[in-house]
This record gives sequence, structure tokens and C-alpha cells, in this order.
Amino acid sequence: MSEILKPDLCVIGAGSGGLSVAAGAAQIGASVVLIEKHKMGGDCLNYGCVPSKALLAAGKHAHHMRTGAPFGVTPVDPQIDFSKAMDHVHETIAKIEPHDSVERFEGLGCTVIQAPAKFINNREVEAGGKTVRPRRFVIATGSRPAVPDIAGLADVPYFTNETLFENRACPEHLIVLGGGPIGLEMAQAHHRLGARVTVLARSTIASKEDDELVAILRDQLKNEGIEIVEQAQVQSCTKTVDGLAVRVLIDGAVREIAGSHLLVATGRVPNVEGLDLGAAGIAHQDCGITVDKGLRTSNKRAFAIGDVTGGPQFTHVAGYHAGIIIRRTLFRTPAKADHSAVPRVTYTDPELAQIGLTEEDAKAKNITTKIVEWPLSDNDRAVAERIEHGLVKIICAPNGKILGAGLVGPGAGELMAPLILAISQGLKIGAFASLIIPYPTLGEVPKRAAGSWYTPMLYSDRTRMIVKLLSKLG
Repeated sequence: MSEILKPDLCVIGAGSGGLSVAAGAAQIGASVVLIEKHKMGGDCLNYGCVPSKALLAAGKHAHHMRTGAPFGVTPVDPQIDFSKAMDHVHETIAKIEPHDSVERFEGLGCTVIQAPAKFINNREVEAGGKTVRPRRFVIATGSRPAVPDIAGLADVPYFTNETLFENRACPEHLIVLGGGPIGLEMAQAHHRLGARVTVLARSTIASKEDDELVAILRDQLKNEGIEIVEQAQVQSCTKTVDGLAVRVLIDGAVREIAGSHLLVATGRVPNVEGLDLGAAGIAHQDCGITVDKGLRTSNKRAFAIGDVTGGPQFTHVAGYHAGIIIRRTLFRTPAKADHSAVPRVTYTDPELAQIGLTEEDAKAKNITTKIVEWPLSDNDRAVAERIEHGLVKIICAPNGKILGAGLVGPGAGELMAPLILAISQGLKIGAFASLIIPYPTLGEVPKRAAGSWYTPMLYSDRTRMIVKLLSKLG
């Protein structure tokens, strides 16, 4: 008979969400069993956020060496050792790894089981020869790359984000299937490190984001030399002597694109295989485990968080979910998830950040809005740094309440922070316009956009009349 463990929480999956739950619960005195069948840290540490940003950083250094002429710095063609760039990626992972390690979590008091988990019934799960019967389950198994059903793809060597960072040779011509964040980030990183790159997008690149902001990013990527093919219907893939060929239907015409390497970045699917969710009475669909607003599944003892629920697939959302789980399971408060103010960032150069409604969302929902915006080119710090392209766009209700915002430009993710606060707290544009922002910073751009809300009223004939009347009072 296997050993039976009876903790307060059994967390299945040691990615960002699961680790946050386990660490938080253990540090406030709860007993925790943490189960992980593969790598601690999950996708974010090993295949996603961390390695991709490290490779982007390497590409940015190479790009700066080529583009110094306007500053009086003689541009040079950098000598790139692609293998050493990948060393940087893995060194970055290694530096963060201890924070997510088995040793750290055992040190916090968790029992860590490194084995696949499988539900036996609605109260028990088996892993590594042990049976776990907790008060509550938390399923945080994340997601994995979705591989589309394309003729011949199975016969062609290809990368996903799970295998890309093991490649040590710069691709001669990398073809990227997918125009979302992963595809665009890795396209730019590889191009700046010496590869020729073609991006094939089924609709448009960054299709969920504001069209006006995407246009600025698209122009930048094309100006760097990345080929972007939108509305591209991939029909088949074929292995060739020199690599592969992708057959694509574009505007009714068939085009064959030859490349040396292929990256498939066409979305993600939830990791539920092998869990035997049916045995636990946990309902799920192809998009993920079904949860209510409190992240509870159809099994009242089980919760699910992060990517596996089929909601917004971001590390920061998984962390947010973890906080809700701690409150619900250990403090018994009726916390609920609210995804209306979830920020998202594509970490290209320039970055593209978005939160809340886009202009297109508002039109589709027939929501009356007033939009204010400001170009980075009118910002003094941007002028000093020769940032010629970029835009902040704020979507407001007629009463000034901020409903959404988007920003394309250097460090857009960081520049969005005050707007994220404003939207999450239901603030109006006036609160943002009255901020004192240090000069000269790019942070002034969102404030200038907010300030433009008042321009028509401030410089109106009515205002002039009031000023004249007041001047007569002495």
C-alpha cells in the first residue's frame, strides 16, 4: 500500500503559478505537497519569458552596434557568436533557477514529488508511489505549444519555444509560423543576431492589439529587414536538401518559401493529459479546465489557475491567480478573478503594451469613447535619444473614466504602469493628468496624452471670456 499524505494543499505543477501558491501557503504555515513531472519553474523559466528576453537582450546589443551613426558613434558589423548568445540565455536561466528549485521549496517546508500526477478519485491523486489526499487541490499544469495540422509538418524538423533555445547555430533563413508575441520576439532576436527571417501570419501580426500601434511595430520590423507576410494560409511543408519549403496561399496565389529552419509559434494548448480529470469529476474542454470566477473547478475540492484554465496566458496572471487561491483556500475569503485589467506586452523593439479596451474593441461593442493620444516624437527625452516613432493611446468613456490604453515604444511595458493602476482603480483621466512626472523622461508621454483631454476646453472661446471677466476684477 502506498504512503498517504494529507496536506492542506496539493499543488500540481511547479510553474510560476504553482510555485507562487506553494511558497505563499508554506510561509504562512500551511502544509503543502508540490508535484512536478518535469522541470521546476515550468515554461516561464525554462522555455518562455526568461530565455526569450535573454535572447532579445543579446540581439539588442548587436543592433546598437549597427546603429550608432546618428550619435557620432561609427557603426560596425558585430562579430556574433550565436552559440555564446545561447550561453547567455542558459546562464540567465541558471541564475534564476535556484529560486524555483526543489531545494528551496523543501527548505520552505513543502514536500516535493518529482513525478507525473494522476487522479485516483475526486479526493486523491497518485504521484511517485505516494497517494495524496489534501483538503484542497490546485491544478497549475500550464500549457504547451500548439502544433497546427499542416500537411507534411510532421516530416519536417521544426522548433517550438520548448526546443528553440537548444539550437547553437544561427539559422541561415528562419521561417516563423505565427505573428503573435512569441513569433515576433523570436523573429527580431534571430534577425538581429544574423539570421534572415520570414514571418507568416494567418491574419495580421499582433492581431489582438490596436491597429494603429501595430502599424508602428510592423514598420520597424520591416525596416530592420524582417519579411512579414500577413493573411498567409500555410498549405504544406516539405523537407528539402537545404532545409525545408513552406507552401503558402497569399491573396489567391500560391507561393513557396524556402528556409533553413522553421519555428512554430501558433498558440498554446493546456496540459491536462495524464491527469485523468474525469476520475476527479473535473470538467474541461479543449481550451482548458472549466473554472468559476473564484477559480474553482466542478470538483469543489479542486481549483485551477494559470494557462491550464484557458484564460489569459501570462506569468503575471498566474501569479495573480495564486493570490486568489491563497485567500480562498487558507483564509476562506470569497475572492474572485477579474481579468478586465490584465496588461499584456510584446517585448519586441519597440515594445507593444496594451491593457483594457482597444479602439477596435470599443467599436465592436458599440461603446462610446473619447480617445486621446500623444506621439513619442514630441517628447524631449525621445528627441535626445532619437526615438522617432512611438505612440501612447488612451481610450476613455465620455466622463473621462479610462477604459483602456496602448503604447508602442521603448520600455512600453514599464511606461504602462501608471495607466495600469488608473484602469484597475477605475480612475478618470484627470487623476493621471495631474501627476508630476520627472523631466525629461518618456514617462511624460502618457501624461501629455492625458493632458490633451482638456485642450479643447482650456483654449476655448468660453475660457478666454472667463479669463477676461476675471481680469477686470483686479
